[in-house]
Amino acid sequence: MSVKVENLEKSMAKITVEVDAADFEKAIKKSYDKDKNRFNIPGFRKGHAPLSMIEKMFGEQVFYEDALNVVLDETYPDAAKESQLDIVSRPEIGVDQIGKGKNLIYTATVAVKPEVKLGEYKGVTVEKADTTITAEEIEKRLDREREKNARTVEVEREIKKDDIAKIDFTGYVDDKEFEGGKGEDYDLTIGSGTFIPGFEDQLIGHKAGEEVDVNVTFPEEYGAKELAGKPALFKVTVKSVKEKQIPEADDEFASEVSEFDTLDEYKKDLEKQLKEEKEKQATTANENAVVAKVVENAEVELPEPMIESQLDNMYYDYAMRLQQQGIPMDQYLKITGLTADKIREQMKPSAEKNLKNSLVIEAVMNKENVTVSDERLEEEFKKVADQYKMKYEDLMKSVSDKEKEDMRRQVAFQETVDLLVSEANLVAPEKKAEENSSAQQ
Repeated sequence: MSVKVENLEKSMAKITVEVDAADFEKAIKKSYDKDKNRFNIPGFRKGHAPLSMIEKMFGEQVFYEDALNVVLDETYPDAAKESQLDIVSRPEIGVDQIGKGKNLIYTATVAVKPEVKLGEYKGVTVEKADTTITAEEIEKRLDREREKNARTVEVEREIKKDDIAKIDFTGYVDDKEFEGGKGEDYDLTIGSGTFIPGFEDQLIGHKAGEEVDVNVTFPEEYGAKELAGKPALFKVTVKSVKEKQIPEADDEFASEVSEFDTLDEYKKDLEKQLKEEKEKQATTANENAVVAKVVENAEVELPEPMIESQLDNMYYDYAMRLQQQGIPMDQYLKITGLTADKIREQMKPSAEKNLKNSLVIEAVMNKENVTVSDERLEEEFKKVADQYKMKYEDLMKSVSDKEKEDMRRQVAFQETVDLLVSEANLVAPEKKAEENSSAQQ
């Protein structure tokens, strides 16, 4: 096997790999052994026709595609390593030469980690996150706690906004029921926007026991293309109406939901909780602001295949989270009217932001020579062990070398961010505004 590397524009590269004809012949034989049972050749028992006969009947290229995949699995990882490129995407494979008795020549076009040109990264000025707690915020937190402790009570009146209506429904398009348009005993919160626009509003004013014709139009970008943009009729039966009854904010409520006897004591505790939360949020906000400024000052151009690989990972993670909640991705797409492409489009700004942040922080880390000692690494794994109530020794038995290096890298990244924040100039909003005004003059 020989490997040649050609650097292309925009952080792309092409790896050309030449594989000996004998190795390609072996790959063809492997493909034949795996798939020969698929062929029915007159005069031979199924699976017993020789390779030459199958090639004569179906053409000598019959096993080329599978053989190419065998060769790629066997050679590409070594070729990528030999190229010494920092590859950040899946390869786009092309075939330059393939055939009996010939060396196989294929190309792998890949994105490589782009160069980062750092600008100013020490002493950047950003607006400091505010940690002030207002009386309004305390009242909002109190209202949230009241909402959490609300009772749901069935009522005999007309439906209004924020009620929960239990409904049966059947949907029709062109006078025919459509798949996924039927439901029974569905609890619909009016005003939640769960259903197609206009559906929930048409239930307002109706009572339990009534049958309602709901006329809506599916959005033009609805996920199920056969329904997109079409008018639909839903036959709805209202089975019950419930409302939320929110408890009063008084001493009785405070004593029921907390360890305190009075509302004033409870509100002071809510203020304390808010302060702790806001300080944690401020730490994260300050980090994000500093990193954003450092990234803004840097120059980095992301190759498109790198972004696509990041989107693949993000989409897969999203699908797995939905699956853990019992919602398969195909069902989620149907419910929401979204498509896989639309979700990826929505994710793209975050993918680009995450990649740029990571690349720029890594560039600072390397320039500042931020390293993590074995002792520091041990501290982090001990925290993990405590979190999962495990003995440190037992945890480390299950940790691979790769996981150790991943943790070392995570810690180094965080220490780099900490360094940037410690060097930054965090100013109050009014002071930053004054500085910007002075700079413009």
